[in-house]
Amino acid sequence: MSDLNRPVISCQQVSRYYDDGESVIKVLQGIDLSVHAGERVAIVGNSGSGKSTFLQLLGGLDIPTEGEVFVTGQSLQKMNETQKSQLRNQSLGFVYQFHHLLPEFTALENVAMPLLIRNQDSNKALKHAKDWLAAVGLQDRLHHKPGMLSGGERQRAALARALVTTPRCVLADEPTGNLDRHNAEQVQKLISTLSKEFGVSFVVVTHDHNWAKTLDKGYELLDGTLRLLF
Repeated sequence: MSDLNRPVISCQQVSRYYDDGESVIKVLQGIDLSVHAGERVAIVGNSGSGKSTFLQLLGGLDIPTEGEVFVTGQSLQKMNETQKSQLRNQSLGFVYQFHHLLPEFTALENVAMPLLIRNQDSNKALKHAKDWLAAVGLQDRLHHKPGMLSGGERQRAALARALVTTPRCVLADEPTGNLDRHNAEQVQKLISTLSKEFGVSFVVVTHDHNWAKTLDKGYELLDGTLRLLF
């Protein structure tokens, strides 16, 4: 399969079971998914349906009980932890419901952090971080620490941090779940704009069905299985 046709991220017959000592809890069962370049995919489902667990499997932060996950055509199951960490840093971005910005660092320093972890030259890392903060509308907040930013600004900074490494795909777990309607809509529009402009794929776990309907594909996690909605 050529690189143009190969999914950015995919999984085949992925299941995740937990043994609590008395019984086996089947959270996910036999899930298949393929996400291509620039595609925006929503995953909805009730609380406890396994959405966050599924996102962790796609990002290599958890290991499936059965099945296989591929990022840019590479099997995560055939990698050690160091290799998976390198692949995550190169090809994936992560955004969570809570921004997870480091409180002692400025927005600029927080966004540059993934590049500094790569041992990139600090001046180049900060320049790239500055460009991404401008892309999310925070060019006037470069030197503000998270405590000085609004909730919407913190989440936009978290989005810039996820994108600063030029990932192929961003995995977003309820990225607007902690925001009011106005700020949520701003972040949602920004995700769509950046996805189209830079060709970045997004896999978004959300409770917001209205937002989900505006994305390219929508799936529902129900009883451990993934069902295509649209």
